[in-house]
Amino acid sequence: MKITILAVGKLKEREVRAIADDYWGRIRRVVRGIELEVKDDAQLRAAVPNADVIVALEVDGKALTSEAFARKLETWGQKGKGEIVFLIGGAEGIPEDVSRKAHERLSLSSMTLPHRLARVLLLEQIYRGLSILRGEPYAREG
Repeated sequence: MKITILAVGKLKEREVRAIADDYWGRIRRVVRGIELEVKDDAQLRAAVPNADVIVALEVDGKALTSEAFARKLETWGQKGKGEIVFLIGGAEGIPEDVSRKAHERLSLSSMTLPHRLARVLLLEQIYRGLSILRGEPYAREG
């Protein structure tokens, strides 16, 4: 499985970057993962790769429990080469034409989140999902 997070905007705050890096370190012990940061919607359009599964994070996307998200990760990871790309938009969200390229639309919350917090929350849920799949105690699910 390979996980890519493609996001509009940089994580500039040192403390937020440190949290994101901590989760990336945990995730990369289990799967391959990269983070791509772009400046704007035009660069987002150009950077969307041809992956097995593209997941757009959108406020009106499908809400999942952590357990259901873990099962989705497992299913997505079994498709093709197991390449999963998560898209995080900027202040205006993901452009409609980019959203249409997504295989799935996922909501982390019905509330609007700043992109930097959405990214950290997504990283935590990816790590939690992988922990659930591996039966590790971090998850404390089920």
